[in-house]
Amino acid sequence: YPSPIKNKHNFLLQARAARQLLDRIQSHGIDARLEALKELAKLSADPTFATEFINMEGIGTLARLVESGTHFGEMLAFTLTAFLELMDHGIVSWDLISLSFIKQIAGYVNQPMVDVSILQRSLAILESMVLNSHSLYHRVAQDITVGQLIGHLQVSNQEIQTYAIALINALFLKAPEDRRQVSNRPIKAEMAHQLYVLDQAQRDIIFELRRIAFDGENDPSGTEKRKAMYTKDYKMLGFTNHVNPAMDFTQTPPGMLALDNMLYLAKLHQDTYIRIVLENSSREDKHECPFGRCAIELTRMLCEILQVGELPNEGCNDYHPMFFTHDRAWEEFFCVCIQLLNKTWKEMRATAEDFNKVMQVVREQITRALAMKPSSLDHLKGKLRGLSYSEILRLRQSERMSQDDFQSPPIIELRERIQPEILELIKQQRLNRLCEGSCFRKLGNRRRQEKFWFCRLSLNHKVLHYGDLDESPQGEVPLELLTDKIPVSDIKSVVTGKDCPHMKEKSALKQNKEVLELAFSVLYDPDENLNFVAPNKYEYCVWTDGLCALLGREMGSDLTRSDLDTLISMEMKLRLLDLENIAIPEAPPPVPKEPSTYNFTYNYG
Repeated sequence: YPSPIKNKHNFLLQARAARQLLDRIQSHGIDARLEALKELAKLSADPTFATEFINMEGIGTLARLVESGTHFGEMLAFTLTAFLELMDHGIVSWDLISLSFIKQIAGYVNQPMVDVSILQRSLAILESMVLNSHSLYHRVAQDITVGQLIGHLQVSNQEIQTYAIALINALFLKAPEDRRQVSNRPIKAEMAHQLYVLDQAQRDIIFELRRIAFDGENDPSGTEKRKAMYTKDYKMLGFTNHVNPAMDFTQTPPGMLALDNMLYLAKLHQDTYIRIVLENSSREDKHECPFGRCAIELTRMLCEILQVGELPNEGCNDYHPMFFTHDRAWEEFFCVCIQLLNKTWKEMRATAEDFNKVMQVVREQITRALAMKPSSLDHLKGKLRGLSYSEILRLRQSERMSQDDFQSPPIIELRERIQPEILELIKQQRLNRLCEGSCFRKLGNRRRQEKFWFCRLSLNHKVLHYGDLDESPQGEVPLELLTDKIPVSDIKSVVTGKDCPHMKEKSALKQNKEVLELAFSVLYDPDENLNFVAPNKYEYCVWTDGLCALLGREMGSDLTRSDLDTLISMEMKLRLLDLENIAIPEAPPPVPKEPSTYNFTYNYG
């Protein structure tokens, strides 16, 4: 328990301080009064001091100073601060506040050019009045309406916005049901008006994006077209909502910031904008890079990377000098990154399902480039050119292997010991898939009805069976239906891509690049070969790996490398699970000396 003498000493000190401050506040010197009010604003948070000051009729003194209307600026701000601090202790009832005091405080809120600090404290005092007294609610509601407070929501000062919203909430909370409905009308009307203006601005910008991309500068009939006719254009622009693209910008962040970035690109870098849009609209649907969706997600990503919209972090030392080399550095940064995204999409041969994967790679490219502290936007472009998708993959692999855990000799030795087992597992999976077989389309068939053929490996891995089918099979095809066969012992080699015989023919020149990447052939006779075009990349990797395994060659597909890396990592983690937080020695422990005798051994004879 604290000492009674100490408590009494503190009590006397606070009483003495309260008396002195009250006398100084009532003095005639302005400077002395201001200093006293500053000190009072600090000491009012102390309960003991507040009790003594209030017992000396201090609250009434402060209220009269406010009601007189003779205090302005700092003096008034400190007076209101001290008043609010003293009232928050709950010693004095809010019902004792006079009507003239309420009118004076309400006047500060309604005054157009009032000081920010006075406005903030006035809003806080009114909120406390409304929440703590039913009778004061009616008095405040007569002088302050919700419609008047909406103006304070449109200022840039976040504290004023917060206090204004708090007062609006307090008025709604204490209002009767019938009055709540009436008070709600000006808010709904104002919000509806602002939403209409915002939505119209969005529509105008989106219309301008469409016009620049598809109509050019002169389009006499453009303004007469109906909105429904633009749906196809909005789809080509890459918006998720083709009917009303404005709905794509409702989520914040990024909100309208993404739309502003898109408009800047279209206006200031028009050739780049048109090239990106038209290039993607001419691709296949599954391979097009949706400009609208990418721009929105990229803006959100840049906000996260640069912490746009967040409060300043005093502990962060990140500094990017390139943002001080251009008047519109943020927009130019976006233009550089949207071109990077489009380039990475093509390098990854991405489809719509790969959208998130592409965004992850782009995030890594941007963060790595920013970590190099480029001095200008041109310097940034040079850094990004060196961070292609293949380079990112190489860096990932290098960093993964350079980790301490993977560099120690015991771990490297364990990995080398595990690798043959994993390769054998992958080999067996590939051969099992070949035994199940796959269906292939016949290349160069111009008939309306597609022709198919099926190929599978025999269970003893000695014969490839194949034959034509009238339609794509739904399940396993029995060997009896496959009339042709090739002994595996007769296979000389397996070739891919441009080396395939069916890709060297003149008709194959018309085939697109995708077909070329999925083609492979089995050469088993000087004049005979079996030509394949896989239905997708996965089947291509499975079959080329399986055929190489049959011939005793190395399986070198991307799928094998990926599977090998994944399975080895999983196996390593499982085997090292019991050694977590245990330091693994760099070298094996020394072999102990031989014992002097072996009498401790058991004689099995």
